[in-house]
Amino acid sequence: MIDEKPIYWIGSSYKDLLKFPDGVKKMAGYQLHRVQSGLEPDNYKHMKTIGSGVKEIRLTDSDGNYRIIYIANFGEKIYVLHSFNKKSQKTSQQDIKIAKKRFMVIKRGGNL
Repeated sequence: MIDEKPIYWIGSSYKDLLKFPDGVKKMAGYQLHRVQSGLEPDNYKHMKTIGSGVKEIRLTDSDGNYRIIYIANFGEKIYVLHSFNKKSQKTSQQDIKIAKKRFMVIKRGGNL
């Protein structure tokens, strides 16, 4: 049996994920469980603009596009930096700024 990495939700990332439609929350749970088990999500993108090792889980349903930005290579933990409803083709600068700020806090060993 593989030990699952625990998930640490940074800032409002968990509260924001709870606002996703039920079907998207279910998909998010499945994808995060894959990450906890040491696998890659089914649909993801590297987010080098935020930091080394940061990835974005990409979720889509009839209600729109949703994203979960996380990092899983800081020891034996997964840090979810940001969860949001993506409303345009390109990730907004505000969403990138939020994730970058939270990543820098984690990198320095702090908590939000």
